[in-house]
Amino acid sequence: MVSFSEFDEIGYWSEIKIDIIRDYAGAYSKILTSKNLPHVYIDAFAGAGQHVSKQTGRVVPGTPKIALDVQPPFREYHFIDLNAAKMDHLQNLAGNKPNVHFYAADCNDILTDRIFPTLEYKSYRRAICLLDPYGLHLNWNVILHAGQLKTVDMFLNFPVMDINRNALWRNPDRVTAEQRARLSSFWGDESWRQVGYEQTMGLFGTMEEKVSNSEFAEAFRKRLVNVAGFARVPEPLPMRNRNAVVYYLFFASQVDVAEKIVVDIFNKYRNRGQA
Repeated sequence: MVSFSEFDEIGYWSEIKIDIIRDYAGAYSKILTSKNLPHVYIDAFAGAGQHVSKQTGRVVPGTPKIALDVQPPFREYHFIDLNAAKMDHLQNLAGNKPNVHFYAADCNDILTDRIFPTLEYKSYRRAICLLDPYGLHLNWNVILHAGQLKTVDMFLNFPVMDINRNALWRNPDRVTAEQRARLSSFWGDESWRQVGYEQTMGLFGTMEEKVSNSEFAEAFRKRLVNVAGFARVPEPLPMRNRNAVVYYLFFASQVDVAEKIVVDIFNKYRNRGQA
């Protein structure tokens, strides 16, 4: 069992993310309920369901608890985390309900093998899937599968801080093969090397210059559309620690109205994540 002292500490930007999920999940559930479509909530890096706020020191609900409290409720909930103790805590928090499922396992396997196959378009089932890895701990195949289903609205943490610290260096020759492979697994192939650097002229001829965070995120946004097959991917929301971008929060969907709702929500919070 996870104790209070073992809860993840989260910063202001993460509390904003939780508010965003609350806002969208509530609107989404009302719309899908009105259409009589069974809808599912999926949290692939669910954690214990509670966190400690760095701002206040208080325990705050995580995204699983937020989703469980949405009214009208989702038809099913799927919570995944590698940490078994956190899954046990979340299960106790959620209570014993037949429509709430817990997996102490790797989401890369659980999503593609067990959950996504239940969301084929012909099933009339729809889903919100939150992919909020701590770093480059997600395989592109998960993102691609979600896009190909045409039934999933996805929130995705694009972990630019991990990318910059470990894989996208100013001198690409110094990056280890292991770190390049991590980014390639997240990106889906090695094309990140072409979009992550641009050719510039220096004193000694052509040089490779690293692109900005926003340019790299825009290249990934285009990849979500052109490769994964999501029809609607608005500009992501940069989540900041002071002035440094920690990650970009992406949203991807097939539906116009979903994009409009999220753009409004993102705009509400766009200038508030700079604490």
